Amino acid sequence: MDPAAPRIVQVLPHALLRPGVRFYRGLRVAFDRPRRRLELPVGFATLVLGFDQRIRVGPMAADGTASPTTAFTSLFAGMRTRAVIGEHRGFVHGIEVVMHPWAAYAMFGVSMHELAEHLVDPTEFAGARIRRLTERLVELPDWPTRFAVLDATLLRWQAAGPGPAPRVLRAWDLLSASAGRLPIGGLAAELGWSERQLERRFREQLGLTPKAVARVLRLQDALRLVDAGLPLADVATRTGFYDQSHLNREVRAATGLTPGDFVAHAPHASARPTRLEGMVTTVLLPP
Repeated sequence: MDPAAPRIVQVLPHALLRPGVRFYRGLRVAFDRPRRRLELPVGFATLVLGFDQRIRVGPMAADGTASPTTAFTSLFAGMRTRAVIGEHRGFVHGIEVVMHPWAAYAMFGVSMHELAEHLVDPTEFAGARIRRLTERLVELPDWPTRFAVLDATLLRWQAAGPGPAPRVLRAWDLLSASAGRLPIGGLAAELGWSERQLERRFREQLGLTPKAVARVLRLQDALRLVDAGLPLADVATRTGFYDQSHLNREVRAATGLTPGDFVAHAPHASARPTRLEGMVTTVLLPP
């Protein structure tokens, strides 16, 4: 790898793709040893277009240990309520597209419920167009040219797709603004839908039920406060958990770690990287 080449390049997509697509990240990174990461539940979907080396990803087992992993060159990860473990040999080369799940629905026209809680090769639901796009990106000489081609391609896919329901977007905004604490019955009433209608649309365009989406958003809010050093009892109160024990159970069920583990595992926890500003997305694991 050319040592002068940029390791990570992050840019905003075309304005017409926003806010559905949050950003592109070009990756050409080399480490001196293999890397293992715990990827935490977040309210986003990720499309990884890999150029050569494979990464291995697998769900976290109920006891917090790694389950068997699957090798991917490219992958799509929808919304999920449990962490996954990813690893690579120390070299990553490709593009990561981070988007809201409803943006993926709008582009690919597939029910997000079929992809939620799963890690899949994107050719399984998007066909050969993913392979053709990746092959074209590999051949291009630099990141700006690749991002321009990615813009044009995603704009075309978005224009041909079904588009998200405006009330789903409104529901997402309201639930996100409350960090998952808005009662689902009140959310449905605000939109003029029954709770059953709201659940059906969420499963279709976000992948999870409204209650599951709320749990992910509340989890992220809690982890952010834990990461900021607030006492766990205060975190539980501020994020709507019954008590500290309830917070511990929810965080452990989703991540395999208790809130205290994030503090006790420093520097792996306190110095962890983040893929999304203001969110706790990743924990570096020992090799």
